[in-house]
Amino acid sequence: MSGSLIPGPNPDRVLSPTTSKSVTQTVNGSHQFVIQGYSLAKGMGVGKHIASDNFSVGGYQWGIFFYPDGKNPEDNSSYVSVFIALASEGTEVRALFELALVDQSGKGKHKVHSHFERSLDGGPYTLKYRGSMWYGFLFSPALLHFMYKDSLPEDVEPATTYTFERLKLTEIYETLIVKLLAAADKYDLNRLRLLCEAHICKGVSVKSVAKILALADRYNAKELKGVCLTFTAENLAAVLETDAYKQMKDECVTLQSELLKAVAGQEEGSNSTGGAKSQSVWAQLSDGGGDTSSRHVRQRTT
Repeated sequence: MSGSLIPGPNPDRVLSPTTSKSVTQTVNGSHQFVIQGYSLAKGMGVGKHIASDNFSVGGYQWGIFFYPDGKNPEDNSSYVSVFIALASEGTEVRALFELALVDQSGKGKHKVHSHFERSLDGGPYTLKYRGSMWYGFLFSPALLHFMYKDSLPEDVEPATTYTFERLKLTEIYETLIVKLLAAADKYDLNRLRLLCEAHICKGVSVKSVAKILALADRYNAKELKGVCLTFTAENLAAVLETDAYKQMKDECVTLQSELLKAVAGQEEGSNSTGGAKSQSVWAQLSDGGGDTSSRHVRQRTT
């Protein structure tokens, strides 16, 4: 009897693992674009720009376009804008960008926009043809004034108690000094933040302190916020009666607990019944809590 043996699969056979690798290479580079006579460039017209020389990074040509009066008509000459543009022909490039301003001393470098700190889900950005532009940043001449002169511009509104008392909070947000404070918070310009805080601090009063406290909280102005909390704690009864405080109480709920801590700090060590005092203060800060006989808090005088 004849036959043949057909080998079957070997259940003990182990396949060798396979691997592969993808390597994305990056090239870093920088370019400094010096604009001399900036003040003479203002007024050249919306949409008109000053261009840097082309420079090479990663084998591609790039250029910086600076618009002293803004690129678009809606800028209304109130802002300047900067763009990075691809200058190479027939190519597609993915890139991340960072822009910074260097003051006239050459020592102060202020980062004003960066894509390196954000998730790569939102970048890198693809520039597909020559002339493709990546929008850099939009900033006011007032911010440039600070960058180059380390001071607030002359057209900043005078900070008086009357100024902040008569304006609504929405109107205060539109003042130049508060816009500069917002820019300081956005771009982490600590020196500008301190200048703005010191300026706004002059406007603190019983009727205005709640408004200023709200904007200090919004823009992370810690020094100004501390002044407002202390002032409010020292003048609590009067501040609680103002319309500004009643509006702030509804819109900035988290400030209530901070104000309570500030009041407790003012009273610490000066009253042996601190616990009862705190409960009384909380009754005043809450919506209708406590009876009227418990709503008097002694104002601390200095």
